Amino acid sequence: MKPETAAKKLGIYLPAAPTEFQEGPLTRDDLLELQSNPPEWLQELRRTGPHPRAEVARKLGVSNSGLARADAPDVLTTAEIKALLEEMPEWLVTERATFAAVREDAARTAEKKAEKAEKAEKAVKAERASRA
Repeated sequence: MKPETAAKKLGIYLPAAPTEFQEGPLTRDDLLELQSNPPEWLQELRRTGPHPRAEVARKLGVSNSGLARADAPDVLTTAEIKALLEEMPEWLVTERATFAAVREDAARTAEKKAEKAEKAEKAVKAERASRA
């Protein structure tokens, strides 16, 4: 697989990875080995960064779109993320609230969909029982 794909699967910022990782393709076995037995450079990248946008968003508790709306940097280190969480600028408070509301709405929607599916299944079973 391409280094970009492997970096995404590992949750790391590709330009911060060693040159050998950036230049060569990886096999699935190589990726599994990195996931199960990460070398020191990978552990350090995961611990201190710099982190890619998706990881920054996850650590801040916002969406990728929220970072874009706030014109926040795509790449931050762990220290920069911690500083933002301590500072809690207005954009971060707003985006965290928005993200939480969207997640709650998605959970409600999924719950309603599951209830509908359960009712439909019960109706099908009742119809079959009445025919028998």
